[in-house]
Amino acid sequence: MNLSKRALSMVFILSMIYFSPVFAQDKSNLIVVNTDLGKETISKNIYGHFAEHLGRCIYGGIYVGMDSDIPNTRGIRNDVITALKEIAPSVVRWPGGCFADTYHWKDGIGPQSQRPSIVNTHWGGVTEDNSFGTHEFLDFCELIGAEPYICANVGSGTVQEAAEWVEYVNSDVKSPMTELRRKNGREKPWNVKYWAVGNESWGCGGNMTPDYYADLFKRYSTFMGTGRPYRVASGGTDPDFAWTETVLKKTQKSPNLIQGYSFHYYTFCHGWNDKSSATQFNENDWFHTMKNTLIMEERLEKHIAIMDEYDSKNRIGLIADEWGNWFWVEPGTNPGFLYQQNTVRDAVTAALYLNIFNNHARRVKMANIAQFVNVLQAMILTKDDMIIKTPTFYVFKMYKIHHDATLLPINVTCDDYSYEGMTLPSISACASKDKEGAIHISLCNIDMNKGRSVEIDLRGTDKLSKSSGELITSAKENDYNDFGQPEKVNIEKFSSFNVKNNILKVNLPAKSVVTIELKK
Repeated sequence: MNLSKRALSMVFILSMIYFSPVFAQDKSNLIVVNTDLGKETISKNIYGHFAEHLGRCIYGGIYVGMDSDIPNTRGIRNDVITALKEIAPSVVRWPGGCFADTYHWKDGIGPQSQRPSIVNTHWGGVTEDNSFGTHEFLDFCELIGAEPYICANVGSGTVQEAAEWVEYVNSDVKSPMTELRRKNGREKPWNVKYWAVGNESWGCGGNMTPDYYADLFKRYSTFMGTGRPYRVASGGTDPDFAWTETVLKKTQKSPNLIQGYSFHYYTFCHGWNDKSSATQFNENDWFHTMKNTLIMEERLEKHIAIMDEYDSKNRIGLIADEWGNWFWVEPGTNPGFLYQQNTVRDAVTAALYLNIFNNHARRVKMANIAQFVNVLQAMILTKDDMIIKTPTFYVFKMYKIHHDATLLPINVTCDDYSYEGMTLPSISACASKDKEGAIHISLCNIDMNKGRSVEIDLRGTDKLSKSSGELITSAKENDYNDFGQPEKVNIEKFSSFNVKNNILKVNLPAKSVVTIELKK
């Protein structure tokens, strides 16, 4: 009998030794959420979008014209309107992008049959008829319930052209521009708040130096004042900290002219010239996509540090008005149209980006994913009269609960996702509290293969008992939604968690995005 007890004890000890690395690894995934220390608001504008005249984003994607057999409202696709309302889009940036600095807004107003055409020299060299212009864009924004964000032409335009555009859409005082607007069918102004003064002025927007652009920005901004607009200066490339310092320094004495500063970052799988397929990828591609997405946080924080130095009162918002995954176009499509599919990998990186933006809500006041429809990391893909909702669409739908909620301070300690001697933190998270007091915690596990057991300590709140959960994942990392096929990736009910004494324990699947709601 004693031998049997000793044998059983030895088996127990050996099993503990054998499995201890697993237990230790799980116990290292600890998250602390301070539910009573939230101060910053996560602006709903972080969940903004970008609609450029690029490929089939506008024509065929958003706009089909009033004579189309595809059901539409004043030329705008009804199926796209209905779908976009599901994600509560907050703000839409238009008309570009690189296209903005070739666009002359007066060509896109008045009777459509009388509008001159334009060659889209940046994207595919196609001819556009300008049937989608200022009125159509602002109508689209009203139909989907989003605020417009217009990018003015600084590269090839004039100060007068930009000033008159602001006056045309914002002024209610009798003037040639307001009379022109009324002649074109709009009595009241739209009162557009957000205006970008040029786009990527370091490159396609004019190949300028930061000193030259900063002076030009002040000049344009001086005359774009109708309606007290929120004017956004063009940033440099994502690692160009000198551009940020120059613009912030040279506008210090003119604080009334600048309200926002633009920041662009794209995730390339292996680099600009080696982007890899959007759907046919291996773990090496997956890992480097996650790695390059996480680099964005480091770049973002360095720009924020410079902004803090020159804008200590946190008056100027950082506007991340282009971000997302950039892969090779789908085979057989126009390379200039940037049409790519959207998989579980895109869902996970979208959650990574949004968690980072949310956690920097003190400075980040807007972000616009590239792009809305049929381009890059799109919400929706269209084909004739059909549409599909992408995995990224479902992340935006899941994260609606963070719109204008209070950011909760969060500390994440997690184990690593390891691949061929390289490591990345396996878990990303953010948390917020809405106006009704409900707490929402969003998590993503970037490990393609292994799930994680996570313990979350909810501090500073009364006992939480009511809970629900949502999950985005799929059987394969390259699963996507396709035309004429049942959806493979969407939002599922998630119940692999429990909360007791304000300790939330979650079994987080591999390659997944999860949001849990907790109420008293």
